[in-house]
Amino acid sequence: MMRSKRWLLPEGIEELLPQQAEALESLRRDLLDTYRSWGYRLVVPPMIEYLDSLLTGAGKDLELQTFQLTDQLSGRQLGIRADITPQAARIDAHQLQQQGPTRLCYIGNVLRTRPDGFSSSRSPLQIGAELYGHSGIESDAEVLCLMMETLRIAGLEEVYLDLGHVGIYRSLARQAGLEADQERVLFDALQRKAHPEIRELVESFCLDRGLAAMFNVLADLNGDADVLDRAVEVLAAAPGEVAEAVAYLRALGEHLQHCLPTVPVHYDLAELRAYNYQTGVVFAAFVPGQGNEIARGGRYDQVGEKFGRARPATGFSADLKALMMLGRRQSGVRGGGEGAVLAPAEGDGGLEEQIAELRRAGRIVVRALPGQVLDPAEAGITARLEARNGAWAVVPLVSQDENQSNQAD
Repeated sequence: MMRSKRWLLPEGIEELLPQQAEALESLRRDLLDTYRSWGYRLVVPPMIEYLDSLLTGAGKDLELQTFQLTDQLSGRQLGIRADITPQAARIDAHQLQQQGPTRLCYIGNVLRTRPDGFSSSRSPLQIGAELYGHSGIESDAEVLCLMMETLRIAGLEEVYLDLGHVGIYRSLARQAGLEADQERVLFDALQRKAHPEIRELVESFCLDRGLAAMFNVLADLNGDADVLDRAVEVLAAAPGEVAEAVAYLRALGEHLQHCLPTVPVHYDLAELRAYNYQTGVVFAAFVPGQGNEIARGGRYDQVGEKFGRARPATGFSADLKALMMLGRRQSGVRGGGEGAVLAPAEGDGGLEEQIAELRRAGRIVVRALPGQVLDPAEAGITARLEARNGAWAVVPLVSQDENQSNQAD
């Protein structure tokens, strides 16, 4: 009988070894410092909440991604967060209650019932930023620019943006009088751009010919800014909200030309990420070779209403572990990238003082342990502290080896 492989982790759950963890921590510090310089204040929501609070305004998709359990103290249903964004909205609406725009950022582990994203992880380290209290192009553009700055700091290149607007499909579905199930299955087909399936579904709904034509063309409305001109023509008979959404995308794209002039922008009017959650513009960032987005966000106005205060809201989020791996982030070693210093297990007061001074300067100092078997290369040690002429000096290991070799000769 084979022994149980007790070291195996559940599918989609991963751990980071020292070098990866150090690289992740270095990136985390850089990003949080950047967010702070933009005026975004850090919040730390809890990992677990009452389920009804955790899923407020978040839609069915998030409920399916949420692990649920019963609180042994209250008997109420609890949820392990699968997304921090609703928690940030609760903090803005219920805890802070500021009158003007509020900028919040966060980082923390989330747990999902199913893999999400290119890394197939069920335990992403979600990092993101949210802007509350302003409805307009300027706040959406600010969040988009901060998302792109995040990717730049992570070391990602050749990033392009994908812009959409959930108001277009939502308005057409409302005009068509689609039932919830009809809206859901057509939404799914549009996401997959399954043209034959879209045509069959639209035909089965027995819609007006003009409205049916608009649904059928929606999946083809993607490309550069010229697609917006085409959308104005083919969706001319749509409700006024559709024209407003197209105009909003055009104005946002023009705004981005000033703050992100080198970033390619792609428009997709059938892109409906987090359709049940978002209320306006949606966006995502992609890099070559990855079919899934590496960061995403959009507008989700009025989510805070269920917490007692409706506010405009826009934001983005990403998996920090995925950004670290894609950007090939290296561990940030302070002290000029020098290796560790090996210090004797015992010494005089001068040794302790020298160790403390080296550590304050950012050097890694490892104390020797009696009876240890130490491989310097394995431990990252490149030098040692030696007593010389009444003082403690940092001596490179290579120089010591060379001295020993010279003495042998």
